[in-house]
Amino acid sequence: MKFLIRLEGTGAVAALPINYQYPLSAAIYHILSKGDASYASFLHEYGYGKGFKLFTFSQLNFPFRIEGDRLLMIGHEASFLVSFHLPQAMESFVKGLFQSEEVVIADKKSKAGFKVKSVESLPDPLQNYKEHELVNIIIRPLSPIVAGLMKENGKYDFLPPDDPRFTECLIYNWRNKIATVFDEESAEGALLLMGTVFMKTLPKSRLLTIKADTEAETKIRGWMNFELNVTAERRFVELLLNAGVGVYNSMGCGCVEVMK
Repeated sequence: MKFLIRLEGTGAVAALPINYQYPLSAAIYHILSKGDASYASFLHEYGYGKGFKLFTFSQLNFPFRIEGDRLLMIGHEASFLVSFHLPQAMESFVKGLFQSEEVVIADKKSKAGFKVKSVESLPDPLQNYKEHELVNIIIRPLSPIVAGLMKENGKYDFLPPDDPRFTECLIYNWRNKIATVFDEESAEGALLLMGTVFMKTLPKSRLLTIKADTEAETKIRGWMNFELNVTAERRFVELLLNAGVGVYNSMGCGCVEVMK
């Protein structure tokens, strides 16, 4: 399920860190914890048993100017998409958690406060397909897609979209999500096809810093400005759309939308 969250700034001029993904992720967890502490703990600590939080969010959409390592808002309104892989019956519950809430995006240098102006449930792009029916769609990133090839030291080599291993890594991660949500047999036997579709302009790279200025600081590289041609059963495509493509989904990477 996917929601469009519209925000309204509560201060004069909002200054956000360029690397706002981690603070925004923390703000989302904070809202969830206020509504249902056990549910937030489930997402944050356990996921579905293998560390997958199975939610993601897009980049913030708002006009800004850059000043050092800050994004200074022009105006007072912003928006973003957030998606969860949860039973449809939980839609009203999750939607209710965000309504009239506050979102605070802060780090050691600045703090920006917003009020949730509105929460809109977005239509399911796969609603006309049956659960096991094969679906072929084109998707594009709304936040950087990160394809990581794990090294022996436990860190990632981050691959660009023109590397043939890029989609292999994305499919590997997708298959692991399927094994977690469904079962190993479904994951092993699943037909998962994914191909990169390049646009007139080259893919754009973004270097993101998670937990900036702390001992746990991590730099990751993701990519935008390209598309992916995806084929799989509806239930597996739904998981991909809801939980995100690639790694670091709960940090705001791999949020996608279906192209019409």
